[in-house]
Amino acid sequence: MTFRGTFDLTLDAKNRLTVPTRYRAAFAEGIVLAAGLEDCVAIWRPEDYDAWTASALEGHSPLSPEFRKLKRHFTANSHPTELDGAGRVMVPRFLLDSGKLTKDVSVVGAGECLEIWDRAGWAAYNGEVLENVSDIAAGLQSSAG
Repeated sequence: MTFRGTFDLTLDAKNRLTVPTRYRAAFAEGIVLAAGLEDCVAIWRPEDYDAWTASALEGHSPLSPEFRKLKRHFTANSHPTELDGAGRVMVPRFLLDSGKLTKDVSVVGAGECLEIWDRAGWAAYNGEVLENVSDIAAGLQSSAG
């Protein structure tokens, strides 16, 4: 499944996020909430999170300090959970803080996962990306060659 789109939503008083209806079935087997590499919180299907973290660590020595730090980051800054009966997920305080999330959020499709961004933070980030998308694409093209 590819997650696409942007949804402006609001966290409730208990820091619960209502997952967009079209994606709820994808999370029927559970969810992993994880600190993003930018200021956001990712919503993963458990098997996809495990595959993504394994891919990021693949080919690196498990004895290296950087490997251990990154592995700890992936495991310590994630939280397994489930949707409740209303299609909501509670975002723990430590992930709210790491993602710099406030009550008003944007849920953004990021391909293999969804990301929860503070709405103002997403607007600034996405605006910068949109202004520079041609240069970003050209940079990726030149580094691939």
